[in-house]
Formats: sequence, structure tokens, C-alpha cells
Amino acid sequence: MEEKEREEILARIQLTEQALQNLLLQKQSFQLELLETENALSEVKSTKGDVFKIVGPVLVKAKKEDLIPELEKKKEILELRIKSIEKQEQEMKEKLTKEREEALKKLK
Repeated sequence: MEEKEREEILARIQLTEQALQNLLLQKQSFQLELLETENALSEVKSTKGDVFKIVGPVLVKAKKEDLIPELEKKKEILELRIKSIEKQEQEMKEKLTKEREEALKKLK
């Protein structure tokens, strides 16, 4: 096998690994946002007094009955994004495993 071909194989594996790493970072970001949303939803539901939401750099008073559905919708969207990323993650891991197996066969 030529050196150029080896380099191409290794470069493909590295690109797939980087893409997987980026996907994992994105997933982690969404998971953190989901946790924050769940905590906010819990607090809003248990609060007896006034509630506020952040709009840009400002806190504005909000109606509890408007804020709860908004937070629930945001939670639903985040859960869907995480599921989608997990599916992509699984596919990418399978692709990476195949690429590594093929590389090992060719590099022997």
C-alpha cells in the first residue's frame, strides 16, 4: 500500500472522529439547556408569586400561565434535538468502526 493511500485512510478516520466530537459537544450543550429548562419549569410551577423571564439582557414580568406552556414547548424541542443527535451519534460510531476495521485490513 502506498504512503499516500495510508494518509488518506487516516485522514478520513480523523475527520469522522472530529465530526463525532463536534456532535457530542452539541449534544452536551442541548442536555445542559434541557436541564436548565426543566429546572426553570419546576420553579415556575411551584412559585406562588410573580414570575419573570429573560428577554435579551432584561428581566420582564410574565404571566405564569403563559410561561409554563412556553417552557414545556422548549423542553419538547430540546428532547427531540437530543434524540436526533443521539441517532446521528450512533450512525457515526458505526461508520467510524467500519472505517477503522477497513483501515486495519488495508494497513496489515
